[in-house]
Amino acid sequence: MVSPDRLLAFAALSFLLIVIPGPSVLFVIGRALAQGRRAALTTVVGNTLGACVLVVAVALGVGSVVERSVLVFTLLKLAGAAYLVYLGVRAWRQRSSLRAAFTADGSGQGGLRTLWEGFAVGVANPKTIVFFAAVLPQSVDRSQGHVVLQMLVLGLVFNVIALACDSLWGLAASTGRDWFARSPRRLSLVGGAGGLTMIGLGVSVAVTGRKD
Repeated sequence: MVSPDRLLAFAALSFLLIVIPGPSVLFVIGRALAQGRRAALTTVVGNTLGACVLVVAVALGVGSVVERSVLVFTLLKLAGAAYLVYLGVRAWRQRSSLRAAFTADGSGQGGLRTLWEGFAVGVANPKTIVFFAAVLPQSVDRSQGHVVLQMLVLGLVFNVIALACDSLWGLAASTGRDWFARSPRRLSLVGGAGGLTMIGLGVSVAVTGRKD
């Protein structure tokens, strides 16, 4: 099973990634600002289900390949780290685009459609794909065996944190719609801070990992 130190380290990295306003969070915020609390929370559930699919895909597919090849692991880790840095730079440069959440279509729609759209955003989220592919394999303790099971457990930890954090984003956005509307630039500051954090996360992924 996953050792406590690896579990805590992975949970910390997951938290840093999750709190950054990426595609999923922006979608949740947009739903909250445009349609309210219920739509936001339904979107969060959809996002989480999409991330669960990514966890299973990495654990059963990419994860096993990476586990057997140090070269593949290193290349994937560096590519993932570079992409995280790229996303961070882009988030910093485009932080003002967070204001677009206020222009979202406010018309109501069915819960199943909202759930499906949240799932589509979650399963196609490049930030989450890169994180799982680059970080999950290096977070397991191979000496304990059951590598796939360890990845699934770590993925569950990620999704529990994501469910809680994204729900808070949705609740905060839905209850603070008037406050954000008075000064959308406040949301831009969040995007800028998130971009810098993502850059730091990418550097951290690049310099850590297997030594064998």
